[in-house]
Amino acid sequence: MIRHLHREQFVAGDPARIWDFFCAPGNLDTLTPPQLRFRIVGDPPARMYAGQMIEYRVGILPGVWTRWLTEITHVRAGEYFVDEQRIGPYRLWHHEHRFAPVVGGLQMTDHVTYDVGWGPAGALAERLWVRGQLRRIFDYRHDRIAALFPT
Repeated sequence: MIRHLHREQFVAGDPARIWDFFCAPGNLDTLTPPQLRFRIVGDPPARMYAGQMIEYRVGILPGVWTRWLTEITHVRAGEYFVDEQRIGPYRLWHHEHRFAPVVGGLQMTDHVTYDVGWGPAGALAERLWVRGQLRRIFDYRHDRIAALFPT
């Protein structure tokens, strides 16, 4: 079953500096909770581009790692980018990152469309674990962004 997660956050500062931070794949680990043991495989370029493939390792449970391969499918500098899972734990993962100028910074919007897959077992897992896990990840991300770009 397809689900959605939608978050918005004001990010204070110079829009160009904020964009530079978010378009650098290497900064993603800064925004990911440490308990996920998130690691980028290889050495990503300094800036993302459409068609770029980024491989990660994520610790989904103690002692259990999964491979996650995403493709950056769309980039419009300063405005948005989209990453889509190609290999990983979800049947579908489509994450839109949008940035709109506002007084004092940017309004950042994340919209994730996802499907766990696995039929009824996946629906149960989504309700009991995945939904809460994603909320905690995005809550952590919100707090890190607020700390990195204080008002």
